[in-house]
Amino acid sequence: MTLELKNVVKRVGAETHIHETSLTLATEGFNVLLGATGAGKTTLIKLMAGLEQPTSGEIWFNGENVTGRSTQRRNVALVHQFFINYENMTVFGNIASPLRVARLDRREIERRVGETAELLKLTELLGRRPSELSGGQQQRTALARAIVKDTGLVLLDEPLANLDYKLREELRDQLPQLFADRGAIVVYATSEPSEALLLGGHTATMSEGRVTQFGVTPVSYRQPRDLETAEVFSDPPINLAPVAKRGERIILNDAVQWPATGAIAAAPDGDYTVGVRPHYVTPDRVAEHAVRLNGRVLLTELSGSESMAHFDLDGLTWVAQSHGVHPYEVGVRHDFYIDIEGCLYFEAGGRRVTAG
Repeated sequence: MTLELKNVVKRVGAETHIHETSLTLATEGFNVLLGATGAGKTTLIKLMAGLEQPTSGEIWFNGENVTGRSTQRRNVALVHQFFINYENMTVFGNIASPLRVARLDRREIERRVGETAELLKLTELLGRRPSELSGGQQQRTALARAIVKDTGLVLLDEPLANLDYKLREELRDQLPQLFADRGAIVVYATSEPSEALLLGGHTATMSEGRVTQFGVTPVSYRQPRDLETAEVFSDPPINLAPVAKRGERIILNDAVQWPATGAIAAAPDGDYTVGVRPHYVTPDRVAEHAVRLNGRVLLTELSGSESMAHFDLDGLTWVAQSHGVHPYEVGVRHDFYIDIEGCLYFEAGGRRVTAG
């Protein structure tokens, strides 16, 4: 299976929702669309599904130009964050509905529904109606309908967004297994960088209707092409500060300097922006090449087994993220440590400094 977007643009009136985009999606693993609300993820999914038509450009599926083809004439399954099930049908009927539309015989329908229901732990619920199900069970029913259809393209538009934490974790772990070896291209939209990393595969980072980078997920995370991509792929937000390179030193301020290592070492002297993801800023010196900062704590958060401190650094608000519970005091100055191995450097135009 192949899916390719060729110079696709989507305008609505005077507004451009999707700027010119050319993208060839991966045939193995998930293709994640990552971006904040309004970045264009849902619009791009609707264009792939045929629910909307591009203003210009073409969409090719499996070697065919399907740009003008309706959703009904495409081999597509779509699951929204707002799960949609037919209230007048049982769980069995909901899952079987696309197979009945395809006019499969009764035995084949029963076999495929049975296998899919077992996969998603819905077997004991097949006789119930959606109103008798929990939110997680309803979403699993919607996912089962997408899986049983056995389509060449599966589009998942933030399918776990409205579920509670435990259910999200459970289904997130299951999803790659559910679609493995099915021969389908799977596109998954999310606003959460952690979800993209957990799903793996390939990720397209999106910002204001543009795909800023597309590639193997861990590589895109570790090696963002530019500052915009780094910001999309960071949660909590990446810490940023202006720095100067002078010879073999990086200068944040009079009190905070460190050696220029890695790609920045070969860059010309001048002004840059340093980006440091919060987990590289810690309250204790945990890295051999750590550099000490001192800032006034503005806010603290405890999330599961992690502590976060928002602190003022020369008028900038930075975030430190570390394992364990730390005794921060709001309003009090505290030492923090940057692991300089985690520093990303960006030129004035936003492009990341790279070797060579």
